[in-house]
Amino acid sequence: MDSLLKHMVDMTGHRDHTMLDISVISAVQELAGASHTRVHTVLTLRGQKYVRARAEISAGAPARMADHPDMNAPGEPITSYPELAACIAAHETSAESLSPEGVRTLWLPIWIGEKADTCLEIIHPTPYTRDTIHVIGGIVSVYRNFQNLLDYSERDSLTGLLNRKTFDDQLAKMLQTSSEQETPAQPGQPERRHHTETEKQWLAVVDVDHFKLVNDKFGHLYGDEVLILIANLLQSSFRSQDRVFRFGGEEFVVLLRSTTLENAQKIIDRFRVNVESHVFPQVGQVTVSVGFVSISAYESPVIILGRADQALYYAKSHGRNQACHYDQLVSGGLLHAVASNDTAEFF
Repeated sequence: MDSLLKHMVDMTGHRDHTMLDISVISAVQELAGASHTRVHTVLTLRGQKYVRARAEISAGAPARMADHPDMNAPGEPITSYPELAACIAAHETSAESLSPEGVRTLWLPIWIGEKADTCLEIIHPTPYTRDTIHVIGGIVSVYRNFQNLLDYSERDSLTGLLNRKTFDDQLAKMLQTSSEQETPAQPGQPERRHHTETEKQWLAVVDVDHFKLVNDKFGHLYGDEVLILIANLLQSSFRSQDRVFRFGGEEFVVLLRSTTLENAQKIIDRFRVNVESHVFPQVGQVTVSVGFVSISAYESPVIILGRADQALYYAKSHGRNQACHYDQLVSGGLLHAVASNDTAEFF
């Protein structure tokens, strides 16, 4: 009972979806004696459902964010997990599968209203007792309710993406983390570095090209549908450790974590191409422009965002449907930073 209460306190003490995911799988892993537990995103892309792991934990190992070897894939088709697919189609609360090797998997979709955008996968060697199922159900109920509260305060009501307020909090955390990693070592102490010299954090600003024309020509209902589909493409194109926000109107922001310039450009361009090749109902083709910049702990959020906006403006004023890197524009003489202070940078 003490362990259960400890996990409940831990789960409800977070104000962040990532830490909430880590908490729930840690609780399930310990209290249910599972061999492996994962939390997944269930997303719909071009009419097909996909399952993409967000976090996982194995017996004897700490919980961690899930790795994705194929970054071009939106996840695994839900048809790869027929029991889960049938469970969600029938709007049921659980399903269990048994592999030919005797491995049991318990699937628990997290229903919020009529949608199940998240599910838990619990792998265990033997059937669970009624008491264990009751404990797992209580953990899932707390997780669902608290996730719903976080969504209400953190997410945009139209697209389901994280909102502007959450962006401010996430960027502040990212800057704090970068500051800790870049802190110079004291004399006689080893240098504190968690990433290679070429790995950095990145901020990208995304803007839908000619969005006003979409609203004017097709109406706001189709305009809203374009924004929802762009949000789906953002979620499927970026990695599980990245964070995607709707900033307002047709503008979105992405925080990319711990990657190189080459990979950041590749990930952003993959999203841009995914949008360009997508057929939007009634509207047809839509494109996006992107400006991105590396995040430094020694710069203020206003400066970082302002530089990404300048790169975005350059992309939109030089043909659109492209991703421009601020530092490359400056080093190439295409942008000129004249002066900066704590609140503004002038060009």
